[in-house]
Parts: sequence; structure tokens; C-alpha cells
Amino acid sequence: MLFAGFGLGQLLLVALVASVVLFLLAGIRFIPNNKVGIVEMRISPKGSLDKGVIALNGEAGFQPKVLRGGLHYLLPIQYSVHIVPLVTIPQGKIGYVFARDGQLLPPSQALASNASADDFQDALEFFQKGGQRGPQRKIIREGTYALNLAEFVVITEERLYYLPLERGEDLVFARMAKILHEREGFAPVIIKGTDDFVGIVTVHDGPSLPTGQIIAPTVGDDASSSQTYHNSFQDPERFLAAGGLRGRQLQVLVEGTYYINRVFATVEMIPKTVVEVGNAGVVVSYTGETGKDVSGAEYKHGELVIKGTRGVWSEPLLPGKYAFNTYAAKCIMVPTTNFILKWTRGEVGSHRFDENLAEVSLITKDAFEPSLPLSVVVHIDYRKAPLVVQRFGDIKRLVEQTLDPMVSAYFKNIGQTRTLIELIHDRSEIQMLSSEQMKAKFEQYNLELQEVLIGTPTSGKEGGQIEQILTQLRSRQIATEQVETYNRQEQAAVQERELREAEARAKQQTQITESELSIQVQSNNGKADLARAQQEASKIQTLATAEAEKIRLTGEGEAARVKAIAGADAERAARVGIAQAMAIEEQVRAYGGPRLQLTQQVMNRFAEAIQQSGVDVVPRVVVGSSRDGNGTSATGNVMEGLLTMLLSEKVGGDLVAAATPRSAEAEAMRKKIKDGMK
Repeated sequence: MLFAGFGLGQLLLVALVASVVLFLLAGIRFIPNNKVGIVEMRISPKGSLDKGVIALNGEAGFQPKVLRGGLHYLLPIQYSVHIVPLVTIPQGKIGYVFARDGQLLPPSQALASNASADDFQDALEFFQKGGQRGPQRKIIREGTYALNLAEFVVITEERLYYLPLERGEDLVFARMAKILHEREGFAPVIIKGTDDFVGIVTVHDGPSLPTGQIIAPTVGDDASSSQTYHNSFQDPERFLAAGGLRGRQLQVLVEGTYYINRVFATVEMIPKTVVEVGNAGVVVSYTGETGKDVSGAEYKHGELVIKGTRGVWSEPLLPGKYAFNTYAAKCIMVPTTNFILKWTRGEVGSHRFDENLAEVSLITKDAFEPSLPLSVVVHIDYRKAPLVVQRFGDIKRLVEQTLDPMVSAYFKNIGQTRTLIELIHDRSEIQMLSSEQMKAKFEQYNLELQEVLIGTPTSGKEGGQIEQILTQLRSRQIATEQVETYNRQEQAAVQERELREAEARAKQQTQITESELSIQVQSNNGKADLARAQQEASKIQTLATAEAEKIRLTGEGEAARVKAIAGADAERAARVGIAQAMAIEEQVRAYGGPRLQLTQQVMNRFAEAIQQSGVDVVPRVVVGSSRDGNGTSATGNVMEGLLTMLLSEKVGGDLVAAATPRSAEAEAMRKKIKDGMK
């Protein structure tokens, strides 16, 4: 009823004004502060774009400038506003930019150069400074950006920021995001000091490597200057401007955090090269200029070059940790301490140089075939390590292709000159001889032989022979040891006895001391007594001598007197005895000789005995008689026998006395007495 008083014309006019007002109000656009508005011009007097996406000269199309938060007025039909979110990159993350429009990339480029056009928030300036379309070399770090998402597509770890223009492009951007996820491209490269890693960088943009080169050289004169040039590959534009080349880089990344465009360059982590104490690292470089030989004219097995050139470096790496690019060079570890090579199957050192070595098979002089285990102690001078590597490639090849045949042949020759038992007995001598003789051979290979150690031969094909010989040798040794043990036990027993004597002597030391003192006292007393006795004896001797002289003189006088008396008495007795003897002799002769006289004396004694005993010679009573075969009694036989014996003795005695002459002594005495009696 508001327009009831108006006519038709007026109503049409009101409707027209209202439509105009509504149309004009439709051009008001509100942009939130966390959004941006991308303006698309639909109608332009300059017509449409011939190419590209962004209208730089007022043509119909997406305009380079964006609308920020607030109210904006645009003609409703001519303009359309697409509200998109701000681009937010979280802390510690990386965002990648893809430009839909810009100058075309040359064939030599993989990424768009934005050396000048690096302000992605001003699309107009980006174009004015020659910004190129495609994936950009520059990345955007953490923060919030108001970008024209019709021109730029931003790929982050969480989402894609872009204004869809056509079907299918979301698949393209998703594929790009997947590649970046695989390369861990949304996070910076972090190398921790505790990990002992280095980063090997491979650049995917820029000029290609010259023919014959496999590693891109360091940009600048050295690594420190390259830091100034491109900040460790974080500034691709400066890297390329300084002459950086595409490909795997010689320069490596060490500990730190690096915001590197992972589309421009990828990073591979490898362990640091550690040269342990007791080793030297011989470097074989695959890159660099051809070096001049510094090995000398006498060395004819290869060339050594200075550090930084291609070839085997004459100076090895000393113990330490190195940020070493193993793609650009190889570091061969050479032990500089003594290491042992064991010719023993199943025994392998930590260096594993001898893992393919086995006992040396011998044929002895007495046709045994034992296996001889060996250990050889070798030393390599660290200054000669490059010579060894240049000549043999590595230590293991040296051991297997040179030392093994040489050592085996030497000991085979030794084995042929000795029997098995000599080989066992002379082990020490062979060991010393081999150490001396093989030193010169090892020096020919720039090695220092320290010592050769020979083990106990083991059974070869025969089997058991060595065990039998060793059993015999052990038996001999046991016997020898037993003899030695017995000798030692004997010595121990002697020492124990001496010890016991010493202990007993120590226990009796007081008594021994007292007795020794007593002996000394008695000895002194004896000496005093001896002196007194000697004096007394001397006195007695003197008195005795005088007394003896007195007695002698007295005795001599008395002896003379006694002698004279004794002589007279003896003469008288002799004369009486001789006279008696002569009388007896004459009496005996008168009785019939000595036997008769003896018989007479016996009979006299017998008669006296019977008389004194009162025994009847003839028994008074005869109880019985026993007669013999002749009728004679036994008593009669005894008496008769006795009388017969006496009579026979008497008769025999008479005969003997009559026949016996006087002895010469009696006759002489008889004559002498007769002469004296006259």
C-alpha cells in the first residue's frame, strides 16, 4: 500500500531506481582479515588475454593485485572476487612455490629463476622483474603470506594453496607434493653432531658437468669461500651465478640446519670418515685435475699425486674424523700398528685381511705331510701406506695375492730339509731364521716384518702321526721333568734338613752357648792344671831322676852282690842237680828204663790208694759169677788184665830202656859233672 498513490510510470521509475541501487550495492565486497580476494575482470575494453593467466595491462582475466581484509567495491558484472585463505607456513617448515604464469624456462633450466623477482606477494612486480613460470628456486620460510593464488600455487606439508582453474591440475600439484614428501622436502636438513653424518648434495639444476667429470667441483677456491657464495646451497641463484654445476657436489654439508629447496638439490646422509688411531687413510681421488707424479723415479708401480688432484694422494689422512665425500674419493684404511696375519683356518683378525688364509701344507724330509700354522707380525710405515695402496690396491689383496704365496713357498722349502721330529724340535731356530731371511723380502713390498711365529704342526693326510710323535716327546719330557723333580726334591730335602738343623740349633743355642762357655772355662782350668802338673811333673821327674840314679847305683851294687851269690848258688845247684840227675838216670837204668820206673810209681800209687780207701781187692762174697766161654769170671778178668798190662809194660819198658841210648845233652852234662867232680 506504500505505492498505492503512484502511477504505473512512477512505479516503473521506482523499480528502476531500486534495481540500480541493488546493482550498485552488489559491487560491495567484504574480505575477512584472514583471507585475500583475487580479482577476476570479466569485461574489459581492452579485450581478453592472448596468453597467460594474469592480466597485466587491464585485459579481462585475473588481476595481479589482491584484495586484503575490509570492504571493497567493484562493479558487480565487470569483476568477480575469489576469496582464498592466507598462506601459512608453520615454524621450521618449508613452502614451495609454483608460478602459473611468467616467462618461459630455457631448455637449460629445470627451475624458474627468481633472482630479481623474489617477492611472491606482489605479482605485478614479479612479472615486471622477469619472473619465470614453473617451480621456483626460491622457497618460502615460516610465516603468513597474502599471495595471489591464481598466479602462485603453494605446496606445504599440510595442504595445497591454490585457486582451481581447471580440472586435473590438482593431480599435478598432488604429485609434486608426493615427491617432496619422499625427499623430506618440507623440513630443513638437520645434521646433528652426535650422528657423525655428512650431507652429500646433488644439484638438479644448472649447467651440466663437463665430459669426463663425475663430481661437480666446489664453487670458489675452497669450502669457506663457497659458504659466502651460496650459503651452503641455500641460495640457488647465487650458487648458479658463481658457476655451480648440476650433479653430485664435491662440497659436503656438516653439522647444522639447512633450508634447502629439495626440488633444486637433494641431500644424502653418509657417515663421516673416521681414521682410527693406529691407521692411516690413503685417499684415491676420482675427481680434480690430473696431478703430477711425486713418487720418484725409483718407484715404478704407479703415480702418487698431491692432495686435491686426481689419483692416489701422496699424503695419507692421519687419525681423526673427516667430512669426506666418498663419492668423490675412496679412503682406504691402512693399519700403521703391528697387525697379525694368521695362517690358521677359522681364526680371523678384526681387520679380516687373513680370512682366506689356511695352514701351510708341508712335505717333510721323512715323507710326512703335516700342516703348519703360522702367525706373521707386519708393520706398515704410515708414510709408505700410499705406496702400498698404489701397488696392490688394498691390504687384503696384498695378503692374498703376494704374501700368502711367498710365505707358503718359503716354509714348504724349509719343511723339505727337515724331518718331522726336527721340524718340531727346531721350531725356535726355524722361527728366528725365517724372521731374518724374510725381512728383506717384505721390504721389497714396502712392508716391515716384525716377527714370524710358528705354531705346532698338525696332522695332514696321514692323521695321527704327529699325535704319536708328540706323545713320545711328552713321555720323554715327563721323564726328564721327573728326574729334575727328584733332583729338586733331593735338594729340598737337603735344605729342609739344614733348616731343621738350623731350627734345632737355634732352639739349643742357649745351651750350646753355655756349653761352649763351660768348655772354654774347663779348657782354661785344664790349661792351668796342665801348667801346675807340668811343674809338678818336672819336680817329680827331677826327684825321680835323682832317686833313680841313687837306686841304680844301689841296685848295681846289690845286683853285683846277688849275681855273685846267685852264681855260686847256681853252680852249687847245678852240680847238685846234675849229680841227682845222674843218680836218677843210673837208677832208672838200673830198674830197667823210664817206663818200668813209671809203672812202678803207678803201682805204688795204686797200692797206696787201695790201702787208704780200705776196698777189698778180692770181694768177700761172690753173689754170682758170669764166666765167659772159657769158664773165667769177670773179676778175675779185670785183675788179670791189669796185671798183664803192667807186666807187659814192664817187659816192654825194660826192653826199651835197654835199647834207648843216653841223649847228647845228658851225656855232655854227665861228662861235665864228672870233670867238675874231678
